[in-house]
Amino acid sequence: MHYHHLRHTAMPAIGFGTWELRGEACAAAVREALVAGYRHLDTAQSYENEEHVGRAIQEAGLPREELFLTTKVRPANLSYDDLLRTVEESLSKLGTSHVDLLLVHWPNPSIALEETLAAMQDIERRGMANHIGVSNFPPSLVERAAEIIDISCNQVEYHPYLAQADLLARAHALRFVLTAYSPLAKGRVARDPLLIGIGKRHGKSPTQVALRWLVQQPGVAAIPKTSNPARIRENIAIFDFELTNEEMAAVHGLARPDGRLVDPDWVTSWE
Repeated sequence: MHYHHLRHTAMPAIGFGTWELRGEACAAAVREALVAGYRHLDTAQSYENEEHVGRAIQEAGLPREELFLTTKVRPANLSYDDLLRTVEESLSKLGTSHVDLLLVHWPNPSIALEETLAAMQDIERRGMANHIGVSNFPPSLVERAAEIIDISCNQVEYHPYLAQADLLARAHALRFVLTAYSPLAKGRVARDPLLIGIGKRHGKSPTQVALRWLVQQPGVAAIPKTSNPARIRENIAIFDFELTNEEMAAVHGLARPDGRLVDPDWVTSWE
């Protein structure tokens, strides 16, 4: 396993995403992921599954310090009081005194960024989060946020069909981890002839090639999500091979202007 070294915690480069997993199916998938060796779990208030993630963690019986746990504050909860209150609720559902990483899930232009980030800093000071960061912040907004707080992470859509050069440059300059969600482009990578070809050379699947391409980039993590036990195991088995510089460049070459898959109507700009 590769790790990214944050100030207080090592963050495993592959995490288990839980978006759209609910109820017992969510708990079962998280249990399966922990058995498969995942130690980085990603959830959010808006996924409405924090208590099921928490239950799976309790049932697994792993020491808390072995886990890297991320949750995200929903955009409606970004005022100072709402943020503090709802993060306490999230911790209660997760059955933990703190998360390793707390993120602002989406920007909310109707609430001052300074107010939101002041609340995030207070959460960190109180020991309720080891690290704080953002998600779905475009480059210009990341710059603004980084002037106010020390950002550990920006979690964004990133996969072979969507270039994130601007954000990656800022991640390196501002020293935050870029965590890739939808790293498999909602399954599209599995059918890609280039990724299939590279995979055959390494005895790996096209999915494993896409994930390896992400985590082989400096400061990039990925959080693939699946409820299929075989895929759960496959997605973490990517640390026993390496892509060549030529292969890395070829995968970068798959990016295209219409590659973005997550583009809700409330987003005004990705610039």
